[in-house]
Amino acid sequence: MSEATPAAATAGPGAAPAEEKWYPGYDGPLWPPARLLVGFFLMVFGMFMAVLDIQIVAASIGDIQAGLAASPDEASWVQGSYLIAEIIMIPLSGYLSRALSTRVMFSLAATGFTLASILCATATTMEEMIIYRALQGFLGGGMIPSIYSSMMMVFGRTRQKSMMVAVSLVVTMAPTIGPTLGGWISDAFGWHWLFLVNVIPGIIVATGVWLCVEGLDKPDYSLLKRIDVAGLALMAVFLGCLEYVLEEGAKDQWFEDSHIFWLSVISTVAGVGFIVRTLTVKEPIVNLRIFGNYNFTMGSILGALVGIGLFGLVYIFPLFLGRVAGLSSMQIGGILSVSGMAMIAGAPLTGFLQKHLDLRAISAIGVLMLAYATWMTHTLTAEWRFHELVIPQLLRGFGLIMCLSAVSSVSFGTLPLDKIKDAGGLYTLCRNLGGAFGLAFINTVLQWRENFHWSRLGEQVSRGRPEVDAWLSGAEQRMMDAGLADPSGAAIKQLGLLFQREVTVMSYADCLALLGAMFFAVVIIPLLLKSGRNAPAGDAH
Repeated sequence: MSEATPAAATAGPGAAPAEEKWYPGYDGPLWPPARLLVGFFLMVFGMFMAVLDIQIVAASIGDIQAGLAASPDEASWVQGSYLIAEIIMIPLSGYLSRALSTRVMFSLAATGFTLASILCATATTMEEMIIYRALQGFLGGGMIPSIYSSMMMVFGRTRQKSMMVAVSLVVTMAPTIGPTLGGWISDAFGWHWLFLVNVIPGIIVATGVWLCVEGLDKPDYSLLKRIDVAGLALMAVFLGCLEYVLEEGAKDQWFEDSHIFWLSVISTVAGVGFIVRTLTVKEPIVNLRIFGNYNFTMGSILGALVGIGLFGLVYIFPLFLGRVAGLSSMQIGGILSVSGMAMIAGAPLTGFLQKHLDLRAISAIGVLMLAYATWMTHTLTAEWRFHELVIPQLLRGFGLIMCLSAVSSVSFGTLPLDKIKDAGGLYTLCRNLGGAFGLAFINTVLQWRENFHWSRLGEQVSRGRPEVDAWLSGAEQRMMDAGLADPSGAAIKQLGLLFQREVTVMSYADCLALLGAMFFAVVIIPLLLKSGRNAPAGDAH
């Protein structure tokens, strides 16, 4: 009996002819050849590099700014250019993968990402760095969504659940360890090595994928001749402007800034045009009709909301530990590593549970753990350190790995195989946009609550109140005993710093309370999903 027979037998009536074009025997009793296994896990590592590169650079923007003699506004574009270019490439990657084949597209993306990393390390001006980072982000974005279609082609639906746990672990681990790793690399070797660290792994990934993934799927070069240039342009403007608005909006007071206002208008108009164009053109650059699949749409919404927990909480806790607790990057990394260890420990447990429980229940439990872990931190005080954060970090790690792996399996499990490539890009786009909206939400809430608490506490902390005068007298005496030239001024300054600290802490606590409440509300979404039975190979339903 040929290898294709088991696949045809398990696919269901009428599905065999369409599924035979995928890797033969992928649903059979045997694992894929070692060559394909090596190639797939090299692709997973390439995805890890692309996601990690965002975070390790974010931790050392100040070093890059000083090294290139740039202003803070210019330095922010080191991240902004990468994210804007990446978010444009992510949905485009499905089309390019169908046109060039997974092997060619991924190998080219990995090679280009490596070369762009070298260029970033050799940049001598901020203008060069911004251009090279945009190139790096665009090519890195091509490595992220390809994992989902490759996983289905190599392992098939019968082993999709186990592999999805491994992929979800990589997706969640990279943002968690990135800031710590970036701070350590920058301190130990200099900011250039934030980029040079990609070179050897990038060469291995590009070469290995080229050699090991041959024959996984066939290219359709005719798609390159029929590429929808107008649709591509509309998508680039829509997503590029949207990402910029989300990145810079809170800092620039949103629509009070004319640039943010007009870029929002342009993004909205381009977005509407892109949707209309995509739904009417014969060969769209992105197949939005995939959202006609109920599970995929609900899963993408949930992925976007959980993306807030994935990226937002990794953003807010280092801010608190750095600004309030005054900890170093390594100390902050030690605290955040608890959630990373929980993810690693939770991966095999999640794989075990997926064999015995409904995926929707596992996902709901994961969201519930994330919600409770976030809510626990709304009682935050300035004295919180490792011991106070260890339980929330553990729960968050377990919750994220359970939720993301389970909901991804359900979302992709009901899609026809010929839609997986485009779906991978759209799913990743939703998760990343969720993270971007989450960061914008967090920054906006922090500003709003900081202004609120500043005004409210300011009324209580004024000269003439017995408590304030008594505190200042004690502080002034301590400054006088320390031999300071201006003890009164030093005492007032110390009060101001204490005031600012408490305002900041209360703002963080309010933001965490809102996030926790939002995650509790999201628990219902996994329960609304349909059972993740195998879909036919035809069009999405």
